[in-house]
Amino acid sequence: MRLFLTLFFSAFLFIRLTAQKPDSSSVIYLTPEQFREELSILSNPLIIDVREFFEYRRSRLNDAINIPSSGSIEIPADTIDKSRHLFLYCTSGFRSKRVAEKFIEKGFKHVYSLDG
Repeated sequence: MRLFLTLFFSAFLFIRLTAQKPDSSSVIYLTPEQFREELSILSNPLIIDVREFFEYRRSRLNDAINIPSSGSIEIPADTIDKSRHLFLYCTSGFRSKRVAEKFIEKGFKHVYSLDG
C-alpha cells in the first residue's frame, strides 16, 4: 500500500509540474514538410528569416522578411499583430528557436520554428 501511495503521489506531482496552463503558449517545432504544409493551410502567415542580412540577401523563402537574431525584436514585436501566425527559420534551427521563444515572451500565441 505504501508503494502504491508513493507511486500515485509521484505521478500526481509529475503531472502537476509538467502540465501547461490552457492559455499558455509555446513554440511549435516543425519539420520542413510540416512547415511547408502549415504555410499552405494558413491564411496570411508571416514568414521571418532570422539569419543575418548577408545570408538573407543570398537566398530566402518567398515572402520572407528579415529580422536578424543578433538584433532586437522589440520594434517588430510591437508592430506585428499578436494573433498572426509567425513562421521562423534560419540555417540550423538554433537561432529561430531562440527568437521564437522571445516572440512567445512578447505575447504571440502562434509561433512556429523550422527544426533542422
